[in-house]
Amino acid sequence: MFSFHVFDPPMGRGFPNRFSTQYRCYSVSMLAGPNDRSDVEKGGKIIMPPSALDQLSRLNITYPMLFKLTNKNSDRMTHCGVLEFVADEGICYLPHWMMQNLLLEEGGLVQVESVNLMVATYSKFQPQSPDFLDITNPKAVLENALRNFACLTTGDVIAINYNEKIYELRVMETKPDKAVSIIECDMNVDFDAPLGYKEPERRSQNPDEPTEEETDPSSYADMDLGFRAFTGSGNRLDGKTKGIEPNPVPLAASDIKRGIPNYDFKVGKITFIRNSRPQPRKVVDDDDALNKFIAFSGQGQSLRKKGRKP
Repeated sequence: MFSFHVFDPPMGRGFPNRFSTQYRCYSVSMLAGPNDRSDVEKGGKIIMPPSALDQLSRLNITYPMLFKLTNKNSDRMTHCGVLEFVADEGICYLPHWMMQNLLLEEGGLVQVESVNLMVATYSKFQPQSPDFLDITNPKAVLENALRNFACLTTGDVIAINYNEKIYELRVMETKPDKAVSIIECDMNVDFDAPLGYKEPERRSQNPDEPTEEETDPSSYADMDLGFRAFTGSGNRLDGKTKGIEPNPVPLAASDIKRGIPNYDFKVGKITFIRNSRPQPRKVVDDDDALNKFIAFSGQGQSLRKKGRKP
């Protein structure tokens, strides 16, 4: 008696195979071809040979394709995606910043393994230069730059290009794992203080200097207040110098008017404050009303006397 399991899957399909091989790595500038591939330097993806695509298509791997790169000589590792399969056999091309993280030189051996990473929910970056603070909207710039990346690894120093300038950022933290995928994810981004950044020092008041409340108003009388009216000297026609010496009235401390701050100031509103206040009207008495000046109310005199014949 024979039994056939027609609908049973093959034994090896339930266990995904793993892609693992070694390549000699070179920077993108060593890639032969007429086309400029500077776009590879702006992201976190590598270029692999066509044989890798043929081998990956035969394996039961998950998409998108993510890889773990390991330098066994220095025990450094990172994660990346793949951009194209156009490299020469036995060679892969990496961005320059990725080779620096792995401490790889041109032609060094790198181990490439296929991995599955969790989707990122949080990441924290530390700019490696205070120049990053000059960017008006750093989160928008970083979000646009991360579109060329497939994954992030804690401890890596990634490089982004903005306004023809390279900015380096260290990945300080990623959640929910130390290596995460950032393809089609909703990730919260946070920034740490840039490397070498110093808080602006606040000028502390010298305790020996008197405050505004402790200043004696009488001291303002000795200050140089500039122009004062009627303080000059005169000259006599007869040439004598008696009685022409200036004798200015001393300035009292109460005569000095200081500015009064506007405590009701609001941003975007300009208020013109007048220094003089309108004087209250005084009640005019009847006697004052009679003596009040009236225009064209005077009397004239004639040189010719009336009632006298010539």
